[in-house]
Amino acid sequence: MEKINVGIIGCGNISGIYLQNLTKVFDNMNVFAICDLDGEKTKYASETYGIGNVFTYDQIMGCPDIQIILNLTTPKSPYKICKDALLAGKNVYVEKPLSLELADGKELVALAEEKGLLIGCAPDTFLGAGIQTCIKAINDGLVGEVIGATAFMMCHGHESWHPDPEFYYEKGGGPMFDMGPYYLTALVSMIGPVAEAAGMNNITFPQRTITSEPKKGKKVDVEVPTHVTGLLRFENGAIGNIITTFDVWGSTLPRIEIYGSEGTLSVPDPNTFGGPVKIRTHRSDAWQEVPLTHGFAENSRGAGVSDLANAAASGRINRANGDLAYHVLDLMHAFHDASASGSYYDVPSRCDKPQPLGLGLSEHDVV
Repeated sequence: MEKINVGIIGCGNISGIYLQNLTKVFDNMNVFAICDLDGEKTKYASETYGIGNVFTYDQIMGCPDIQIILNLTTPKSPYKICKDALLAGKNVYVEKPLSLELADGKELVALAEEKGLLIGCAPDTFLGAGIQTCIKAINDGLVGEVIGATAFMMCHGHESWHPDPEFYYEKGGGPMFDMGPYYLTALVSMIGPVAEAAGMNNITFPQRTITSEPKKGKKVDVEVPTHVTGLLRFENGAIGNIITTFDVWGSTLPRIEIYGSEGTLSVPDPNTFGGPVKIRTHRSDAWQEVPLTHGFAENSRGAGVSDLANAAASGRINRANGDLAYHVLDLMHAFHDASASGSYYDVPSRCDKPQPLGLGLSEHDVV
């Protein structure tokens, strides 16, 4: 099998699992080069994962041997890097979100189409065993017609454990833009696109005090809503609710549930790749665990990049594609805009439900 060369920009915390999986799990790619402004980070990544080429930004963009740019920078910088990559004739995959501004995300998707290139975006956790098993259960009719869904991401934020938690309370942060992509991508992959949305949001604590090291005691002014609620009407008529919050001290709510005319499906944490998956139908008064039908139950970040590489080689559309990522971005903005205006928001973007993965795949590939 001919491998596709990947150039990685950004060697921060999230890069470790990508580098591990792209060098040891997914056999259809070769990490050709890495790039970061911090020389210590590139040195560590190069030595740890055996990456021979440490490039500058201009070198990695201009290298004719690289077919995919994997953009692992912070959400404030992906737009320019993704645009530069597309203009350089390279496919690109970016950590979530696709961009901060809707206009930028729309431009990137259009530019990729114009150039005949692929753009992909995290999260790719919906390619994991847990949600793929749920998709199969829904497609097999185990819960009947989907009529509704709920999704909850409930915690008290990052200042008690993260070494640099300030970003999560600045523009581009907040619980919806930080964690919403996992939940919304999972919902869309299972149910389909959303036609209408509404939202109510709040900043419960205008200032946070960091209690983690090394910035313990520092005060952080909160710039974005930290309790974000959304109402969704899916294109198929199903109605969903979502809450993402950094303002609660605890919760017993489920991560995601799908409600059908004949049963309910309990969906695992969409920030993971595995299970458990549970179902309760009108024929039973107890929950039953559904055996996982697909692979990739472990932390398989990079599956979306592997799928993009195969898609680029075969001419098909990748699953974690730009239309899906832009629709999710549109929804996140919709909750905030609808809250500010006090009105419903007609969601203009659409995407297809990603093609489910086949059964019996090797853990070394996504096809």
